[in-house]
Amino acid sequence: MRVIQFREALREAMSEEMRRDEGVFLMGEEVAEYNGAYKVSQGMLDEFGPDRVLDTPITELGFSGIGVGAAMNGLRPIVEFMTFNFSLVAIDQIINSAAKMNSMSGGQYQVPIVFRGATGNAGQLAAQHSQNFENWYANTPGLKVVVPSNPKDAKGLLKASIRDNDPVIFMESELMYGDKGEVPESEYIIPIGVAEVVKTGEDVTLVSFGKMMKVANAAAEEAAKEGINVEVIDLKTVRPIDYATIINSVKKTNRLIIVEEAWPLSSLATEIGFYVQRHAFDHLDSPIIRINNKDVPLGYAPTLIEATLPNVERTMEAIKRVTYKL
Repeated sequence: MRVIQFREALREAMSEEMRRDEGVFLMGEEVAEYNGAYKVSQGMLDEFGPDRVLDTPITELGFSGIGVGAAMNGLRPIVEFMTFNFSLVAIDQIINSAAKMNSMSGGQYQVPIVFRGATGNAGQLAAQHSQNFENWYANTPGLKVVVPSNPKDAKGLLKASIRDNDPVIFMESELMYGDKGEVPESEYIIPIGVAEVVKTGEDVTLVSFGKMMKVANAAAEEAAKEGINVEVIDLKTVRPIDYATIINSVKKTNRLIIVEEAWPLSSLATEIGFYVQRHAFDHLDSPIIRINNKDVPLGYAPTLIEATLPNVERTMEAIKRVTYKL
């Protein structure tokens, strides 16, 4: 094991897969000459050349369509969005082409493509550049949606995504690119669709993914100081969702809280809450609580951002409420 940054883990995953398979290539805005908007692809142009690390115009719809066509013809494109807010421009290619092609062709075409980039709040970027669309894409059959929370998972899940024969939405966070963590030196893959119990506990199950795992883990540590033992689950993948791991945990703790950086209506927290009450209702000793963004566009001012996003304070209040400590 060695300690590297989140961005370095992503770079290693892409570079290793490009060395392993000549059909893998990277395309997007500023990925080549500028080494990536967040320096994720730094040095890759020098190693792989302009035929496999391609700068594109600011035309998400266009280069996403090129990626889908390349995937249909046997290549494995990695399409980088500078932010998933910009993926809305390309949503027709993602939803109507990439996600549907295998089904509509009767299995004649596979679309092994990865759409990756930054998601969610990243500081004072205002409402148009601070949105979460994990639940949007997870609502679409034909797509897989991956949201890693640490460098080790980022590398292992991205390698699995590149090798997958289905289109994968791979969502990162601008605020995590500089995060450091232990990553194995040896080859490894983390399977898509498998959650991880990152902390065991008996009093309440706390489910989250991506950047919000920082909130979940910090809240669990705070709760431990007050004698509350929280079980923390990192989903890692939100389509498919590993329901079995959640259900098994709830059957042990009898309580559930979901922390998600997205608006509450039609959120993943809503789906998980429904599934648990449907399949583990008799095990629940307290109402399920979901902690989402407030139902407003994210403001620009730091005070508005703080008031809108899930945080440790709101999570701790929920933990105390369901364990009757409030």
